Amino acid sequence: MTENSAPVPATAELPLLVLASKSPGRARILRDAGIAFEALVSDVDETAAVADAEQRFGDLSPADTALLLARAKAEAVAAGGDADGAVVLGCDSVFELDGVPYGKPYTEEVAVERWRAMRGRTGVLHTGHWLIDDRATDDESGEDAGTGVTVGAVASAAVTFGRPSDEEIAAYVATGEPLHCAGAFTIDGRGAAFIERVEGDPHAVVGLSVSTLRDLLDPMGLTITDLWS
Repeated sequence: MTENSAPVPATAELPLLVLASKSPGRARILRDAGIAFEALVSDVDETAAVADAEQRFGDLSPADTALLLARAKAEAVAAGGDADGAVVLGCDSVFELDGVPYGKPYTEEVAVERWRAMRGRTGVLHTGHWLIDDRATDDESGEDAGTGVTVGAVASAAVTFGRPSDEEIAAYVATGEPLHCAGAFTIDGRGAAFIERVEGDPHAVVGLSVSTLRDLLDPMGLTITDLWS
């Protein structure tokens, strides 16, 4: 941002950044990076959003799917009005194996099947990021504090899995950890024991790339340091 300007949130209570996600992993990344934020969860129907996009544009790649859902979540929160005065970040992750996209497994049976297919192999985790400048008018100056910019990007990383036994897979799935994670795994929890290598931004595998966020802030006249608490 310019030397003489400063971010203007709508209220003293609302940080400059609003995260359109309830993911504890994404929240932890932001906290560890010293970024102040508030989480506001969107009500996006992911299945319906993807189906609608594919009906209009044809089949989506896994990376495009991640970006589509990140945008939908950011737009839903921005449209709700509670994020006025902030910049809104939506994120979504999709795992790709053999060109096929995989989201959250939700059930133990699906998670076990996924892990048996993934072990000993390499897939790509795509995390879409969508940022909306939803800063409101400054009541004192009457000037628009925001830019109106909306921009997105995808951060991807290749993940190589070890070869956990059937017993280890069953025990891991029974913890419930992988059921609500894209690709049925995490690298910041118990799943780390079964991952041999990550090529790319490891934060993208967790679900939010801070370096990508930094790049997206630039056209809004902001820097990552503006978000530091």
